[in-house]
Amino acid sequence: MPIGRELAGTDDASRTSRSDRPLQAALLRGAVGRCPACGEGRMFTSYLKVADTCAHCGEALHHQRADDAPAYFTMVIVGHVVVAGLLSVEKLFAPPTWLQMAIWLPMTLVLSLVLLPIIKGMLVALQWALRMHGFGAGKDPAEPEVDPASELSPTGGGTAR
Repeated sequence: MPIGRELAGTDDASRTSRSDRPLQAALLRGAVGRCPACGEGRMFTSYLKVADTCAHCGEALHHQRADDAPAYFTMVIVGHVVVAGLLSVEKLFAPPTWLQMAIWLPMTLVLSLVLLPIIKGMLVALQWALRMHGFGAGKDPAEPEVDPASELSPTGGGTAR
């Protein structure tokens, strides 16, 4: 079934608009906590707080919607590493329980604290590269809609009863 020219044209335009933001470079910049656009400015103002804008290039970063995804991905990675390590050490050496606890509890804490900002930076960079959640040219779909009735009223609150 042939596709109309207008559909094919918009599809090609959307592909080219997405390709002008390099995904791999953005992910690497995000992993080291740098702005996905320029790679110079810092993405975080504190441990996990994303800056509103890049101090170097002015790119708006406040659109990010990482939410709980970095924590979930961190738990999956750390869980697989720790459980696989714990089971391997138990099978090969059978150390006492206190030694297993002394190894794997701190390992869990350290891995979690190290991976969390790396994963969050990569997720924000992914959103930037794919023009998600307001990082693109259009309106952010996550922003609340403005009620047209409230704009007509002089008080902005609609009709008084």
